[in-house]
Amino acid sequence: MDLLSLILYLFLTITLLQVFHSLRQSKRRSKLPPGPGPLPVVGNLLKLGNKPHKSLAELAKTHGPIMSLKLGQITTVVISSSPLAKEVLQKQDLAFSTRFIPNAIHAHDHYKNSVAFLPVSDRWRSLRKILNSNMFSGSRLDGNQNLRRQKVEELIAYAGKCCQDGVAVDIGSAALATSLNLLSNTMFSVDLANLSKDSGREFRDLIWNVMVEAGKPNLVDYFPFLAKIDPQGIRCRMTVYFEKILELFAGLIDERLKSRELQMTNIESDVIDTLLNLSQEIDRTHIEHLCVDLFVAGADTTSSTIEWAMAELLRNPENLKKAKAELEQTIGKGKLIEESDISQLPYLQAIVKETMRIHPSVPFLLPRKVETDVVEVHGYTVPKGAQVLVNAWAIGKDPSMWKNPTTFMPERFLESKVDVRGQDFELIPFGAGRRICPGLPLAIRMIPVVLGSLLNSFDWKIEGGIEPEELDMEDKFGLTLQKAQPLRAIPFHIGNYLDLWRTLLNSCIITKNLGLGVRAAERALSIDADDGATHILLTNLYAAAGKWDEVTRMRRKIRELVLDKDPGLSWVEVMDAIHAFSSGDQSHPEIDELQGELNRLKGNMMRFEIDEI
Repeated sequence: MDLLSLILYLFLTITLLQVFHSLRQSKRRSKLPPGPGPLPVVGNLLKLGNKPHKSLAELAKTHGPIMSLKLGQITTVVISSSPLAKEVLQKQDLAFSTRFIPNAIHAHDHYKNSVAFLPVSDRWRSLRKILNSNMFSGSRLDGNQNLRRQKVEELIAYAGKCCQDGVAVDIGSAALATSLNLLSNTMFSVDLANLSKDSGREFRDLIWNVMVEAGKPNLVDYFPFLAKIDPQGIRCRMTVYFEKILELFAGLIDERLKSRELQMTNIESDVIDTLLNLSQEIDRTHIEHLCVDLFVAGADTTSSTIEWAMAELLRNPENLKKAKAELEQTIGKGKLIEESDISQLPYLQAIVKETMRIHPSVPFLLPRKVETDVVEVHGYTVPKGAQVLVNAWAIGKDPSMWKNPTTFMPERFLESKVDVRGQDFELIPFGAGRRICPGLPLAIRMIPVVLGSLLNSFDWKIEGGIEPEELDMEDKFGLTLQKAQPLRAIPFHIGNYLDLWRTLLNSCIITKNLGLGVRAAERALSIDADDGATHILLTNLYAAAGKWDEVTRMRRKIRELVLDKDPGLSWVEVMDAIHAFSSGDQSHPEIDELQGELNRLKGNMMRFEIDEI
């Protein structure tokens, strides 16, 4: 065979192979799920609008529960029914387990270290195991109950001050600060946010900015060739925010390492100690990025659910009335909710489920990506490299699954066993399968406790005299589904809530707010003039404020109470200790115990100048 014949033969072979490949690809493309016809270059991008969860739900009514779109250069498959969600998230979980990585998450290489975005691998399994064992296990959560209760008390005390001042509470902002402080105390034993408007906002603002940037539509995600240009500057800003957050966590870890070195001990007082003791399983970089995952994803999803639940209840007074009646009958009016109470509050649980059905925090869950050559779903081919979105928002409003799907109706869950734990695919706010949200066990404890405590401690009215039916319930699409207009509500009509006034009085001891504390004590004593706990708290408030004449007066009052009441009360022992050591700067176990309790509330030791009493 001469050279020319050989060249012609090779050319013919290559041509035939190309034709065969084109036919094969055409056949595959013909098996793509149905969808709207794409425009040149932009594809179906213009179909998304500023609320893609709603736009895609409408398109699904025309094209079916599985449909394909061309978003720029990216083939995207959208799932909008519970049976197909089960197919993707459970039956073919492994084929759909890889994450589609938004360009913003490339900042500081977060996607390489994030348990949320790492592919299923040995490293991912190790990180999930560490999370499940050391933070979200039942035993670990049981051990942290007092910490969560303390953070709820601080939230209620803050709301109590707003009630006293007649000002509104920004429900979402207050819930976010509470969630952040819960996480920061669980991880590092410190508060990183503050419920007040003027202080402690920097960390809260950083977390908020990350969520805003991550939730913005990014051209780079649809046209990857623009990655180096970053035309909207999203990755650039995310890099700045990540750097500040990572520096903060690095500083806290350095402080802990130095403390451990000085104490020459590896005692596990919180989660960061536990992680540092697992140095063979998790390195410093993964610890820092794990903290980013927890604070960004965990805090906002919890706070947005609480805000939506409060909004729905204020908009539906009859449901609010039922919730408060259940709380009063089961727990007692004005008391904080304990985690052990949740199982006795079916209507409160139903409210949380109904809120998650109508307002799932992450409407598309986290996007997935197909890495294998051929994946078939419902008779259609999902091509390699396709982005897969599960529209949990649309599934929660599927009329074939839910009666009156757009109506807030917690009663639907009272006789239903449908739950949010990933087994009932008509309700999947946390996802399902191997990539279900690891923070689910904490969220299902925290949300009803915070919500129930807010409802049981106060009556509420919408700021500005807005009628319930006029409350704006529009949402705003982003990394999480936020209220377009933040919910601001005024707490009022405390009634005879003795525990609430005690909580507020405790808060005033920390802040040395004498005026507000005295008013809180007066309210508490007007309910029960012989309440020993209130007397001791008021005495501590006077001591903290340096009002030693008042301390002496209160001591006499307590002595009078002792003559009439049980002399063995623990608060009497504390007062005896203060009296016994009134001369000189001395210590006593009871005083130390009292100061230790205040330390747990405030985060640092408050020393009373006993010699001045």
